[in-house]
Amino acid sequence: MDHLDALEAQSIYILREAFARLKKLALLWSLGKDSNVMIWLARKAFFGRVPFPALHVDTGKKFPEMYAFRDIYAKEWDLDLRVDPCPPIDSVDPTLPPAARSAARKTEGLKLALAKYGFDGLIAGIRRDEEATRAKERVFSPRGVEGGWDVRDQPAEFWDQFNASPPPGAHLRIHPILHWTEADIWAYTKREGIPIIPLYLSQNGKRYRSLGDQDITFPVNSNAASIDEILLELETTKVPERAGRALDHETEDAFERLRVAGYL
Repeated sequence: MDHLDALEAQSIYILREAFARLKKLALLWSLGKDSNVMIWLARKAFFGRVPFPALHVDTGKKFPEMYAFRDIYAKEWDLDLRVDPCPPIDSVDPTLPPAARSAARKTEGLKLALAKYGFDGLIAGIRRDEEATRAKERVFSPRGVEGGWDVRDQPAEFWDQFNASPPPGAHLRIHPILHWTEADIWAYTKREGIPIIPLYLSQNGKRYRSLGDQDITFPVNSNAASIDEILLELETTKVPERAGRALDHETEDAFERLRVAGYL
């Protein structure tokens, strides 16, 4: 078993554990490289068809290429796609910096979707190497009734034994690719032939490392025009993966404030 096989096997185990132990699951589909790998893994875990909804909490501000990708592959992958809109920015904490406040619409939209569908588990495609706050996460992460995350009260996870019992009225976030890296995502995408959004590939010396809302996400300097070139670039680059996210350049605590409140 090589490195990618081991990662795949662990993620499939996590997905099957979640499906067996929770009553009502959904997979959060952000349309980016990580959640596309996650859907691919779910299809493998359940023999070709994802047995729970794919939930897109839509800010209405994604790139046109992302919406086109969603419309094509929701059909091709036979997904039970649920698209739920986010509330207007007026409903978001006005003390947050501008980009964080814009991103927080997704948190409020997610709370509305949870109330609407009654999910007790949400599968999310975050990774520990993406951002310092996410490095503190667990694979099965309990959330409060309001969706909040208590970073100081995380369950121990020894020998792949997970706490899969959310408190009454609350839910769990399940993170099947938490142990992957950015390079792992791209190597697996190449090996499996997973479709990608062209924005990840260099055009005129720039490409997107991470995709979010169009108004708060920017490209980085790069000549990597193929997955092979991306993998070579990742071996030497000092540029963080989220360097193009305006949110990550605001106040030091902005991202953690969002995550404590229920952001992905």
